[in-house]
Amino acid sequence: MPRLLGVMARTAVVAGTATATRNAVDRRQASKNVAAYSQAEQQAPPVQAAPAAAAPAEGMDDKLAQLERLGQLKAQGILSEQEFAQQKAAILG
Repeated sequence: MPRLLGVMARTAVVAGTATATRNAVDRRQASKNVAAYSQAEQQAPPVQAAPAAAAPAEGMDDKLAQLERLGQLKAQGILSEQEFAQQKAAILG
């Protein structure tokens, strides 16, 4: 029985040491990761957001181009007044 207790005690010491070592390594790696992230964040150029007004302006340009094309089709006699009105409402709607 005393021998069994000695083996169990030795196993507990080894397991405790392994756990402590693993935790220390994990903490050290976490510190390195935080430092590397902070350094990379400081060195990276700031990201500038695209202007929010640019998207609606592009949509407006598309609509204007479609309306110009629609006007040309009407002027050429390809579209009737009613078809022109329907298509115009669809574009602006």
